[in-house]
Amino acid sequence: MARAPRLDKPLDRGVTARTAPTSRDRFGRFTEWVARAMGTPAFIVILTLFCVAWILWNTTMPQQLRFDDAALGFTALTLVLSLQASYAAPLILLAQNRQDDRDRVQIEQDRQRAERNMADTEYLAREIVALRIALEERSAQTVTRDVLRQELKALLAELETPDDHGGQERAR
Repeated sequence: MARAPRLDKPLDRGVTARTAPTSRDRFGRFTEWVARAMGTPAFIVILTLFCVAWILWNTTMPQQLRFDDAALGFTALTLVLSLQASYAAPLILLAQNRQDDRDRVQIEQDRQRAERNMADTEYLAREIVALRIALEERSAQTVTRDVLRQELKALLAELETPDDHGGQERAR
């Protein structure tokens, strides 16, 4: 008896959950294949050769071997080409709809990526401005010798004056 996979722990390495392709996906891939095939020069050449062969067969062969009458305007050929066109158009439209769906998803992902990039860029710009401001403040606080001497004298004077805590700590 096969055990169902546990949902409270991750899958083992190399094991992926696979879903069987649906018939809709299979049909969609088929429509894309048809649309891709009909958009090639090879398809045009093959269709042209087919029509030429059809017309030649039905005009040059003996009457008993002909299956489409040239006097009637090759009715069967017209029907075959109409049937091909009547199936080709919807299949191409279905393939375009699938492509539109993929494009829509791609556009949404691109939009989200652009928003993230914009937020990151704005953050970095704010950080650079903050660094510039900090550097300008530092450069504005240039310390001259006189200022440094005064600060050192003030520190020495503070150290020389005995206060209650400092004096008690030195005595110990």
